[in-house]
Amino acid sequence: MRDKSERYEKEIEKLRRRYEKKKELYTLLREHASDILNSENFRSTRNYIQHGTMPVHRHCIDVARQSIAISKLLGIRCNERELIRGALLHDYFLYDWHDKNRENYQMLHGFYHPGIALKNASKEYNLTLREQDIIKKHMWPLTVVPPLCREAWIVTTADKYCSILETLKLRKGAGKTRLRTTA
Repeated sequence: MRDKSERYEKEIEKLRRRYEKKKELYTLLREHASDILNSENFRSTRNYIQHGTMPVHRHCIDVARQSIAISKLLGIRCNERELIRGALLHDYFLYDWHDKNRENYQMLHGFYHPGIALKNASKEYNLTLREQDIIKKHMWPLTVVPPLCREAWIVTTADKYCSILETLKLRKGAGKTRLRTTA
């Protein structure tokens, strides 16, 4: 009986720690990026699928969360505000890259979407050089020129990690399925 009680308490403690980490993340997101989170365009990214069934909106928040976790785990000093904002905007391309009616719809998306995301983000936000570097180079090595700042390296790494989980369906979207367009 005591064994069950101890396991139960350990599980509760584990859930409590997980809750506190998420609470901390959302506090940081609100502190550094409430303008992005509340923007109509950013909210519209819920309508686009990134990998598998994962909406772009959730993917970007996951990348921000993983970026913070990586910087803390490895003890990498960085500008937390720019790290979060760049992570949230790294896939700010604002279209469905799976749409077969788009010209070169999937074939070149990986190469071109960082530039499109940077252009879109620059129209709405006053981006720092670090934020620009994060957005423009997060697809390295496809972008050829590597990231220049540690924040961009962290987001690039977090993006690859999240993308692998989503592609292999180890992390799924919130019950969303890809919207299919009829030809």
